[in-house]
Amino acid sequence: MNIRNRFSRFRKKKGHPNRIQQVQTELLDESTLSLHYLILIMGSCAIATFGLLSNSAAVIIGAMIIAPLMLPIRGIAFGALSGDLELFRKGAIAVIVGTLLALLMSLLLGLMVGLPSYGSEVLARSRPTLLDLGVAVVAGAISAYAKAEPRISGTLAGTAIAVALMPPVCTIGLGLAQTNSSLSLGATLLYLTNLLGIALSCALTFLLIGYAPFKRARKALIWMLVLTSVLLLPLGVSFARLVRQAQLEMSLERALLNRTVTFQRMELLNIQTNWLTTPPEVYLSVRSRGEITPNQVQLLEQFIQREMGRQFTLIFSASQIEEVRGQPNPSNSTPQKRR
Repeated sequence: MNIRNRFSRFRKKKGHPNRIQQVQTELLDESTLSLHYLILIMGSCAIATFGLLSNSAAVIIGAMIIAPLMLPIRGIAFGALSGDLELFRKGAIAVIVGTLLALLMSLLLGLMVGLPSYGSEVLARSRPTLLDLGVAVVAGAISAYAKAEPRISGTLAGTAIAVALMPPVCTIGLGLAQTNSSLSLGATLLYLTNLLGIALSCALTFLLIGYAPFKRARKALIWMLVLTSVLLLPLGVSFARLVRQAQLEMSLERALLNRTVTFQRMELLNIQTNWLTTPPEVYLSVRSRGEITPNQVQLLEQFIQREMGRQFTLIFSASQIEEVRGQPNPSNSTPQKRR
């Protein structure tokens, strides 16, 4: 039996009317706005926001496990694919209300905490690229297949989806709390990228499994493809900028390590660049045997500007290296008698 025949049998098995009706009923229940759903949204948002504020990836992962937003997205995809307007409408309402609630909560929490600047976890969600779209597409396909296949845990797939949904929404709110338009716009692009990528791949997976005929699903798929394609230009530009920034950081690191006397007395542990500021801020974590003075930092900034052709702000996080030796053993220092 060839692959084509096996795939046809697989579609007929999965696309049984009873199974389709069961999945449709489950998706309708998951996509309906309810108190349970709103509680999950608030809990996930609070955890994600505190994780972003504390710059803790482990705490952010805790918010991902709750995975509330991914449920109605699958309902939107299936409703658009099958022409079920009620399922599509309820899923859209749930996503919109959940997004606005998370946005408001993160904005209020950001204003209450009032941090002057955010860490790398927040900044990382303000620069989406084509790589993020790829993650969303794969995650959406896994989620849809898990829903169609009862033997696969839907919660596990939902956790992978939530990675790309709640943290960007909270980042939008935190950007608004600081009136940082660049941060909020970047996080908005990431959220829309993942939302459309997930919905598109869910719809394609449901179609391949046999949950809807192609003739009925064609119009919805075209619209999803058009909306997702609109994002390709800014994501492509961002990806090209990411590659250029990576090359620039490598050149910056080589210039500091190989061309300056100051860095020959240090050990560079980590380097990160915040490209949202003007000029870009370079955070350097180093170990040093001596003290780093403001004058040395200023001279390094001038050197980098000459070498790279643009201005950078260098910010050092230095730990001192101190040599500690054990006390000499008195017995070892006693001179031996000569025979």
